[in-house]
Amino acid sequence: MATFFTDLLSASRTETRPLIRLALPICGAQLAQAGMSVTDVMMTGRLSATDLAAVSVGSSLWLPLMLFMTGTLMGLTPIVAQLLGGGRTAGIRPNVHQALWVALALGALAALLLWFTVMPIFRLMAVPDEVATRSAAYLAAVAFGMPGVALFQALRAFSDGMNHTRPSLWISLIGLGVNVPSNFVLIYGGDGLTGLFGDWLPAWVQALPALGAFGCGIATALSMWVMCLAMIAYTRRSRAYGDVALWRSPTPPRWRMIGELLYVGVPIGVAIFVEVTLFTLIALFIASLGEVTVAAHQVALNYTSILFMLPLSLSMALTVRVSNTLGQQRPELARLVAWNGIALCLLVAGLNCLVLWLTAEPVIALYTHDQAVQRLTLSLVILAMIFQVSDSLQVNLAGALRGYKDTRVIMVITLIAYWLVGLGGGHWLGTHGLFDWLAPMGVHGYWVGLIAGLSVAALLLGERLRRMASGVAHGKIEIPRS
Repeated sequence: MATFFTDLLSASRTETRPLIRLALPICGAQLAQAGMSVTDVMMTGRLSATDLAAVSVGSSLWLPLMLFMTGTLMGLTPIVAQLLGGGRTAGIRPNVHQALWVALALGALAALLLWFTVMPIFRLMAVPDEVATRSAAYLAAVAFGMPGVALFQALRAFSDGMNHTRPSLWISLIGLGVNVPSNFVLIYGGDGLTGLFGDWLPAWVQALPALGAFGCGIATALSMWVMCLAMIAYTRRSRAYGDVALWRSPTPPRWRMIGELLYVGVPIGVAIFVEVTLFTLIALFIASLGEVTVAAHQVALNYTSILFMLPLSLSMALTVRVSNTLGQQRPELARLVAWNGIALCLLVAGLNCLVLWLTAEPVIALYTHDQAVQRLTLSLVILAMIFQVSDSLQVNLAGALRGYKDTRVIMVITLIAYWLVGLGGGHWLGTHGLFDWLAPMGVHGYWVGLIAGLSVAALLLGERLRRMASGVAHGKIEIPRS
């Protein structure tokens, strides 16, 4: 044990810097993409409450679909990273081509679902007619962008696996740069442009219609395709990918390669989908507790979600580093790389906790001036600090396991920990308390349930990583080669 910690300390001196160098651009890309959602909400909210509701309801449908696609295509990252680490770069191009076929299929399927299934869902949810109509129009526009964003995510997974994470940052910023002005023109139309620039604009510009939520959907789809085309252009021209001539000699579908990608990627997509639906369902349960509680919950969750971007990015970088090292046939070092990443994520979680503690009051005041909401949100901050530690741990443990292509276990653990412990336990504590010891805890009960679920996930994933890393290092477990 003493030898392991000595080796870990030694490995941290060489591994920490490249891990952070990979993670920071990923974090920037995640923030830029989150900025698009924030922009959509802010701009439609300034037009009308109905358009805001339409975009909010619509986002609750297309975002989980996109995240499922993203998670599935993330299965390409450890495949590419392992091939790169092993010097088998000739195998990278056909594997990426298979991911592009899968991306096209997933994007087309997502578009069809958004075109043909949303109105029955809205009727089931009893969404008001005007909101449902505008939201359906918004989703119909967004649907055109789903194949584009799927192709972008496949190429991003390839680039990340090649240890080249900066393109996703710059191209996500381009997407944000397209999204903001497109939103303004399409949501507000000529009236908005006239109000901003004056009535000297040409008559045809002033006559542009204000499309509201539908215009927001068009802007979102446009941003998706711009990001896709920019990523295609970059991967075609950049020399950063060495001798991987990605766009030469297209490879037809190869079912064995597609099967490997889906074997690794689908469990990742399901795990992400489960996490998203967990927070969606909790928001629905909390809705019955009153507007002050709902507002406080959303403020606390939104703020912690922003801080969570760095641990999440670290986990994605950790997948690459572990896969690279395994591809080099250095399983003992891969074990050290994995645990060094876990140690680093704890430091990041501690930093996030400190930021929460020092900035909670002024930041909450930026969200709301309501004193009741501020007080309730502050009472959630202590729980949010514990939440940061558990969430950072579980997501980075999962990231390390993805590097070992061990994704099905992550999916099972996620299902049990999130829905059974997190959702079930939180709902029980929130509405019933704990037998005769605790009265119903309301929103605090749901947050305690979240912490419990994430902590159970971290414990189970930690034990799985210990066994997997040790087994591979000692030759008892074999990692499937791409």
